[in-house]
Amino acid sequence: MQSIRSGLAALLAALALAMPATFAWAQPDPAAGYPNKPIRLIVGFGAGGGTDAMARIFAPKLSEVLGQPVVIENRTGAGGRTAIDFVQSQPPDGYTVAFGAIGQLAVTAAIYPNLSFHPTRTLIPVAMLSSYLMVIAVPSSTAIKSVQELVAYAKAHPDKSNYPTASPTFTINSELLKMKTGMPGQMVPYRSSNEMMLSLIGGQSLFVFGDAPSVIPVAQGGKVLVLAVANAKRIPELPDVPTLAEAGLGDLDVRPQWNGVFLAAGTPPAIVRKLEAAAQKAMTDLAVRERTRALAYNPESAGSDEFRARIDSDIRIFSDVAKAANLKFEQ
Repeated sequence: MQSIRSGLAALLAALALAMPATFAWAQPDPAAGYPNKPIRLIVGFGAGGGTDAMARIFAPKLSEVLGQPVVIENRTGAGGRTAIDFVQSQPPDGYTVAFGAIGQLAVTAAIYPNLSFHPTRTLIPVAMLSSYLMVIAVPSSTAIKSVQELVAYAKAHPDKSNYPTASPTFTINSELLKMKTGMPGQMVPYRSSNEMMLSLIGGQSLFVFGDAPSVIPVAQGGKVLVLAVANAKRIPELPDVPTLAEAGLGDLDVRPQWNGVFLAAGTPPAIVRKLEAAAQKAMTDLAVRERTRALAYNPESAGSDEFRARIDSDIRIFSDVAKAANLKFEQ
């Protein structure tokens, strides 16, 4: 009897040791069936702007790679923050993806102390998709032909000096321009880069410090005049336009902008990796890259770790800039 009991105890012990491995083996891969339904790509800005245009280039190819529809939803408001809040309110299952831009995420995290989200803590940076430059422009209908003339006109006509913004990144760069030159300027909020450009063309705004993808097509159409490009060298699309340094603004630190895709924290790592690989594959497609460059964006394909490091670096720099310039923003 004792030997039977001993044998039974040994068998139970062996089963106990085997059970965790068996159960672990039996656990399904959360990415194995992903995706098996449409994915929502949430854009925080209105149709017609640069961010929306880039999302519409990316989405069809991502859909092709993943084998499921990728549906764009524009959820505007609060400089793009409404869209991020919405993504965080959805289940972290990989089916609600934020198409985020530097202004609504890195700049926002740097200037607002009580945000409901953080781009690398409550969100997961999945992949950086493209980057773009900033430019200073004025309506072609004005007599202003240089940054110096813009500054002089704004100082002489402070009541007419305002600028449009659809994102904190436009705001912070415009405020930096004011700080460095001493020119006045009143901020007027809009929902998209497209609305910003309409206000400039129509003369409701004196100048814009906006994204090159939104400004360049309008400039090439002769409706606005670009005064300077925030880049180390002139760009092929605007070969006659000086850089900030050439325009006398060499100490104005304007970093290249970016956009990319994000998931809510808590999304299974396997799903994050699958979406990361799919996004990178989509951005290596030659047609996608050509269409991206046609928008004056540079195609990128940085993965999650590299993208996260870039965002954390941007937040530190923007925080330092905001403090040095004593910039105050209302949330």
